[in-house]
Amino acid sequence: MSAAAAAGIRPAPVSLGEAAKVWARIAALSFGGPAGQIAVMHRILVDEKRWIGEQRFLHALNFCMLLPGPEAQQLATYIGWLLHKRIGGLIAGALFILPGALAIMVLSWIYVLYGNTGLIAGLFLGLKAAVLAIVLQAVIRIGGRALRTGAAKLLAGVAFVLIFFLAVPFPLIVLGAALIGWLAGRGGSGAFKGGGHGGAGAGVADAETLLGEGLPDHARPRWQGVVFDVSLWLALWLVPIAALLLLLGPDHVFSQIAIFFAKMAMVTFGGAYAVLAYVAQQAVEHYGWLSPPEMLDGLGMAETTPGPLIMVLQFVGFLGAYRDPGMLSPLWAGTLGGLLATWVTFAPCFLWIFLGAPFIERMRGNAALAGALSAITAAVVGVVLNLALWFAIHAVFRQVTPVEAGPVRFDMPVLASIDPWTAALTLAAIVAVFRFKLGTFTVLAAAAAIGIALRIAGLA
Repeated sequence: MSAAAAAGIRPAPVSLGEAAKVWARIAALSFGGPAGQIAVMHRILVDEKRWIGEQRFLHALNFCMLLPGPEAQQLATYIGWLLHKRIGGLIAGALFILPGALAIMVLSWIYVLYGNTGLIAGLFLGLKAAVLAIVLQAVIRIGGRALRTGAAKLLAGVAFVLIFFLAVPFPLIVLGAALIGWLAGRGGSGAFKGGGHGGAGAGVADAETLLGEGLPDHARPRWQGVVFDVSLWLALWLVPIAALLLLLGPDHVFSQIAIFFAKMAMVTFGGAYAVLAYVAQQAVEHYGWLSPPEMLDGLGMAETTPGPLIMVLQFVGFLGAYRDPGMLSPLWAGTLGGLLATWVTFAPCFLWIFLGAPFIERMRGNAALAGALSAITAAVVGVVLNLALWFAIHAVFRQVTPVEAGPVRFDMPVLASIDPWTAALTLAAIVAVFRFKLGTFTVLAAAAAIGIALRIAGLA
């Protein structure tokens, strides 16, 4: 802790330009999924810069976890808004997205142009195996924080059964969990005691920070601001979708991408891994835009680039349009499809923050809100476990058999179709993550190198 922090001296105000440099630094360091990204923000904004205090940071995080979409990007937008009004939120949120969007677009071009060559195919063979271990690690990490009571464990188990065996839509599971948690918190029950993401513990007091304990004047709810934000962001989000529907019709791939990812932006609660469960269910099985192994390839891209893991959706939109380009060249269709998916996914994130944050700032310590948050996090453990199992079945086994018995529906792997090299690499990645505690980037790099070596040697 600095001498100024130890003495309780509040930091001097920072300009918008100075803040933009810090947000760019955070964006460049935002690897490792939402937990890692939130930990980076906490270290820089709370511990290092003291722009915001511990309790205010956690309160903002709790709100962002209750929203659909990527909580880390929304948290950056929220804090940027607190510091420098809407323009600050826009800069913080946009910078958080930009590096990952550029990286995924470049990797998408490489993937479709050179994906069948030995080196690239070997790269993604290794990434698939590492991603399976990382998703399993996410299940255990989230579960360790969220499943602290019997009720939370039961809710996680029920969520897994509902989505894996009964194909209950993910949004219904999360909304049901939120309602249960809200009612429990409102009734004073401790059934859903749990923490959120990130690396925040006891630390910097709000009074010792740049923002202090008070409510900035621009953060007070005003109906003129509500009308402005709803009008502007709904227009920016929905007018392009309406234009595509009118010009191209509902069956065009661009219209389908716009509508699908706009719906997803409305209903996907619970973080990036939970979002992927819903996307995999729809983009792979309903639209046929890509295969389960390709979905894992996209997640490997997102894991190895800065920015939200949800940037994998740009890859999904890219492949969907690339394979149905119409009158455009496949590469340009894919590029536009990827950018379209990114736009309709992230535009509403700014709406949720600018519209809701002024009201949420006045609700610190609300028990019902905390109960809903903890219940959602518990349900997400079951949903992410479903994602890990779904990915494992489709990546490790070359064939699956659909099983249907009444309301029960799931894919059963054909044991004789196991891919031995993928299975061995996955097992090695799991050992590296859990036994030797190697970091995400190290495991991804090592697995990718082994995958390339296997391809060059003609073994996989």
